Amino acid sequence: MSESHDVIDHRRLGRELELFDTDPLIGAGLPYWLPDGAVVRHALEEYVREAERRAGYRHVYSPVLGKRELYEISGHWAHYSDDMFPPMEVGGEEMVMRPSLCPHHAVIFRSRAHSYRELPLRMAELGGMYRSELSGVLGGLTRVRAIQLNDAHIFCTLDQVAEEAAGALELIRAAYAAMGIVPVRYRLSLPGPGGKYVDAPEKWERSTALLREVLDASGLDYEEAAGEAAFYGPKIDVQVADPAGRESTLSTVQVDFHQPEQFDLHYIGADGAKHRPVMVHRSVIGSVERAVAHLVELHAGAFPAWLAPVQLAVLPVSDTEYDTAARLAAHATALGLRADVLPPSRGTLGARIRAARLAPYQAIIGAKEAAADEASLRLRDGRRPDPMPVEELLDRVRGLVAEHSTRLWD
Repeated sequence: MSESHDVIDHRRLGRELELFDTDPLIGAGLPYWLPDGAVVRHALEEYVREAERRAGYRHVYSPVLGKRELYEISGHWAHYSDDMFPPMEVGGEEMVMRPSLCPHHAVIFRSRAHSYRELPLRMAELGGMYRSELSGVLGGLTRVRAIQLNDAHIFCTLDQVAEEAAGALELIRAAYAAMGIVPVRYRLSLPGPGGKYVDAPEKWERSTALLREVLDASGLDYEEAAGEAAFYGPKIDVQVADPAGRESTLSTVQVDFHQPEQFDLHYIGADGAKHRPVMVHRSVIGSVERAVAHLVELHAGAFPAWLAPVQLAVLPVSDTEYDTAARLAAHATALGLRADVLPPSRGTLGARIRAARLAPYQAIIGAKEAAADEASLRLRDGRRPDPMPVEELLDRVRGLVAEHSTRLWD
């Protein structure tokens, strides 16, 4: 899909493609996902969870609320409260919608005794967090008040930090290749002046040195940016740009000495004594909302096959072939593909081909194909492989989708 007259805006295109929408009764900055958008979101979530599982992460769920005291201990209340929703009085206690998942994960780590043999312990969650964004900055999926974050925290020894951070960068690299995203730059985000940051110069120096080591060893070009760090530590930000050239952060890797100390986290070392772990924060795809917004604009709605709401559009030439087409679509669905039939009642064959233009694969079935149990395949990029048996077509398409790449065909 091309738009030569203006820059693609995910807010408009996302609504045209029926991916998401908003309603004043729900509120600003609180989009809801329509079925096709939910498919894209679910595919992203499945991909990243499986990538994390293969990389040795264990997944957890934690509540979206916490007592105010939790965020006082973590430092969020002192350094981040302007971006948090106000406390709610519940049963005589002040409860807060969480602005971040890390305090919850610190508490989960603290709930069990740990040996050095368990480290690194990689804890992941795709969970909700909430930011009290001003109405003037809200827009589409890029700035929202309810965020689903692909988050993880690695509890490790000091000697393991560099390797774990490098492993997180590799997960990000692989995910970007699958999504077709090319970062515009890598940024080492450092503290700036003022009281926004935790006052612990030695910790800042150690964590910054570790991230510089990781970036230098990776061979990536990067820039340093003062005033862009998290309040508790420096971070590597992976920067992407929208079609208008506006830059934003999608993925991050952070080193944190602050919260392990605040929550008194420890593990038992080989010497039998207690030792403080380091906390590495990382997000492979960032928030699901911002990732989908970027993908909509990057691909103009023509998502990689593994993300496409409809992966295989089946088009019978006439009503005579409809039942054959319906069986093909049902078989494709049973095999795990997202398939849809566009019957002749929806227009001429040419009109239906145009209507299904964003589907990566179109299977066209006429009288000849139906008789031979074949289908003529059209690719979204205009290529037309030779007609092939239905089973071969489905095997090829399934294999290409399973690759999680931007490749449409061999």
